[in-house]
Amino acid sequence: MSYYQNHEFLGDSRTESYSSFAGAISSREQLTHKDKDNAINPVELRDFQKSIEAGEYDPYLCREVEHPTTNVETLIHLLKGSLGTGILALPLAFSHSGYLLGIIATALIGLLCKHCIHLLIKCEYELCKRKKIPVMTYPATAEAALQEGPEFFQKFSSAAPHMVNMFLLVYQLGTGTVYTVFIGENIKEVLSCHGIIIDSRWVMLAALIPLILINYVRNLKYLAPLSTFANFVTIASFGIIGYYMFSQDFSFEGREAFGEVKSYPLYFGTVLFALEAIGVIMPLENEMKTPKYFGSRFGVLNIGMTVIIFLYTCMGFFGYMAFGDKVGGSISFTIGNEIPAQVCKLMLSLSIYITHSLQMYPAIDTVWNQYLKNWIGKSDHLFFWEYLTRTLMVVFCFSLAIAVPYIELFISFFGALTVSALGMALPAILDLSTYWDDLRGTRGILIICKNCSIILIGAFGLVIGTTTSLSEIYKKFT
Repeated sequence: MSYYQNHEFLGDSRTESYSSFAGAISSREQLTHKDKDNAINPVELRDFQKSIEAGEYDPYLCREVEHPTTNVETLIHLLKGSLGTGILALPLAFSHSGYLLGIIATALIGLLCKHCIHLLIKCEYELCKRKKIPVMTYPATAEAALQEGPEFFQKFSSAAPHMVNMFLLVYQLGTGTVYTVFIGENIKEVLSCHGIIIDSRWVMLAALIPLILINYVRNLKYLAPLSTFANFVTIASFGIIGYYMFSQDFSFEGREAFGEVKSYPLYFGTVLFALEAIGVIMPLENEMKTPKYFGSRFGVLNIGMTVIIFLYTCMGFFGYMAFGDKVGGSISFTIGNEIPAQVCKLMLSLSIYITHSLQMYPAIDTVWNQYLKNWIGKSDHLFFWEYLTRTLMVVFCFSLAIAVPYIELFISFFGALTVSALGMALPAILDLSTYWDDLRGTRGILIICKNCSIILIGAFGLVIGTTTSLSEIYKKFT
């Protein structure tokens, strides 16, 4: 049995076949009633009737989502998923690349990431049509795509979903580790302003129990009010950072247009980690009321990535121009020690603390629901084992943060290691596999060359980026 059949990735009601869906909605009156329940809008009603007449299956029209999100809501979620600690590390990334190369490269990497997301969404849609199922997740899409590809790719289809889960897990755990270091460093700086000199590791230790407790929340709806509050706190913090940033005397003196080549991999990993919230892309698209607008020309993805690229470029450029090589792993470390700066650091620490459980949620869900729960089987103590799993995963992130409390190196390392694979190389591989039988003639050759180039870029970034980051971590200890 295949992975996407054996795991409940397709939802409960969304796994209806096309025939049963069409049979249940056999008249215009029934379709109109369905529209009132936010499953099909008037435009999709016409498209759905045409698809029935043509005998075609459209996954978008067969999805049933309990609480579908609008285009605007999805756009907000996409922006929120990308505006984390990564954007605060962009000024340091620009110090590695140089301001001119940073502007150009950030735009190019952003466009490449956007293109790869389009490939992933397109593959999911095409494979759902072929399998006649409404929705797939990233791991399920990986398996189904490789089954459609050349014989060499088919050999890896059964292992593909577990590989994707592994990379997603490492990415989420890496984010949890970065958040732990971020909290420790910011609070340490505030304490030092009041004469309390303490190692950030002790601050992280003090924050460990609160981090464990907030990750005990099993239902995200209970965190929704806190998450909304955290968003307002983050925006206010960015406003304070902007004030300090633009209060500096901007000068090109001492600011390099092009950095040292040996530092480019650190820039690459940091930008990848910051730019692409690859773990949330497919869940966001799968929960939309009008999913076909996610990847359209003026849809959620294009608008969202344009805004993200612009914000990241501005933060990187102006942050570097304001503070030069003095900028730290997070620009919040550099803005000063005045009262507003201290308030900003505390606000960011609180926001990141709240967001920590949201970032860990997919990792905990993967480890517990998809692996450990099935392995343990029926037990009277499942409740205990689940909370033990939650505790150990938070402690694991804490242990990494204690061992290597360097936020900039963690960001670069996890960006190069995971996003190079999940956000670049793998979408290109899945696109090749999904449309393998159609890649003929000049157009097919061009698509193969394009995707192979993306795969090479992703592989190169993974190897060189992780190697450079590990080398810098080693230097910190020697």
